[in-house]
Amino acid sequence: MAITTRLELRQGQQLVMTPQLQQAIRLLQLSNLELNAFVETELERNPLLERDGEPLVAAQSASEAQSTPETVETLVDPEPAGLDLLRQPAAAANELDADADSVDPDAGPGDFLPDAATGGWSSLRQSGRMAGDEPDLEAYLSEGLSLRDHLARQMNLAIADPVDRMIGAHLIDMIDDAGYLRADLNELAGKLGATGERMERVLAKLQTLEPTGVFARDLKECLALQLKERGRYDPLIARFLDALPLLAAHDLAGLRKAVGVDAEDLSDMIAEIRKLNPKPGLAYGTTQVQTVVPDIFVRASVDGSWVVELNSETLPRVLINRHYYTRVSKAARTGKDKDFLMECLQSASWLVKSLDQRARTILRVAEEIVRQQDRFLAHGVQHLRPLNLKTVAEAIKMHESTVSRVTSNKYIATPRGIFELKYFFTSAIASAGDGEAHSSEAVRFRIKALIDAETPTTVLSDDKLVELLGNEGIEIARRTVAKYREAMQIPSSVQRRRAKRLRMEQTALAS
Repeated sequence: MAITTRLELRQGQQLVMTPQLQQAIRLLQLSNLELNAFVETELERNPLLERDGEPLVAAQSASEAQSTPETVETLVDPEPAGLDLLRQPAAAANELDADADSVDPDAGPGDFLPDAATGGWSSLRQSGRMAGDEPDLEAYLSEGLSLRDHLARQMNLAIADPVDRMIGAHLIDMIDDAGYLRADLNELAGKLGATGERMERVLAKLQTLEPTGVFARDLKECLALQLKERGRYDPLIARFLDALPLLAAHDLAGLRKAVGVDAEDLSDMIAEIRKLNPKPGLAYGTTQVQTVVPDIFVRASVDGSWVVELNSETLPRVLINRHYYTRVSKAARTGKDKDFLMECLQSASWLVKSLDQRARTILRVAEEIVRQQDRFLAHGVQHLRPLNLKTVAEAIKMHESTVSRVTSNKYIATPRGIFELKYFFTSAIASAGDGEAHSSEAVRFRIKALIDAETPTTVLSDDKLVELLGNEGIEIARRTVAKYREAMQIPSSVQRRRAKRLRMEQTALAS
């Protein structure tokens, strides 16, 4: 076969991921906070963009609008930066001149619940006071004292030796948010060139700082430090702390045998331990709680249907200042300046279009989710239907990947509460008969309801839960029930039975 050169014409289609298309796709998956941060960056970068209702350049005085060509030309920079000074009016108009006051958190200990995994307790701490005289609440910023700063201030008073202070500062940096020192002292001594005795001496001084219990190396030592501070540490309580795993497993018989006390004394010791804080460092946590701002509102209308609306407060409003573009384009002389202006105009136009398309897409997806889950809105989580991305995508004629991006980091406010859009996408659990499949989230809710209704004499095993769910038309395997129960952090039936028995014995002794 001879090799020849020839010209062929072929027709085909392919998707080209232009920078503008990539930007539009990226905007879909941004949360409202991330979107506003992105728009703020664009407002500073692009002189042709302005906030809706807050013109940055068009509101200039008439005298400035009638500037001579020479005056306008001074804004044009022939250097590679190209019209860089045009960004200055926008940047200056975005500056905030209000000073913010601070919030100084003052958290106290909360309630404790037993943790079977660690033998400790979980605590809830909340409180705070605001300082400042400004009546504008938006001017307040929250600022918390970190645990490490709190300990460093105390260490400067408790330790005088400069070398010991350096060791102490290193140990402060090694503690975790709960206040525990997880590092090995011998290894740290080798790194710092100090003796093990000196490290222990510095650690002993640090363990006297507030809050009591910090710099402990495990839960037992943390509780022991707090008991010693209260004058309640004795040989009996020491044996009790050695047997903490038995308390976590609710093995009261084994715990009584290990400590060598009767049921009444054991109940008093358990009550004493529950007053302690297993995570003292969390009182000075610096993680700020961000309030969830919904992107969509759902409310019931008078005719029984649901009204879906976008939260206009979370949508950035930007406009293209074409008046400013016309003025400056007349002053542009070089090709570089004209290209820069055209690029800014195209970028601004695409951003405005992308924001509008993003809002429309979110609304369409939310409306379809509400239509699919109307029974949940009317009757509660037990009526949540199985739903996947493909069902929504086919209903609104979009790609699954688009629906996935839209539902990421987006929240919807309903009469049942605020939920992430992905909450409504759950797998299906088959029905025992020919009925409709059940949502996995609804099955979890039913499992929790059955367990909450238990009594000390009717604790339900996983097999019994499978039987009860089967009677309700839910076909589910035992391992699936166990997986859902563990995901909800519900102990096994043996642990629940021991916990209920313990509460009964404590109630009987108290009465």
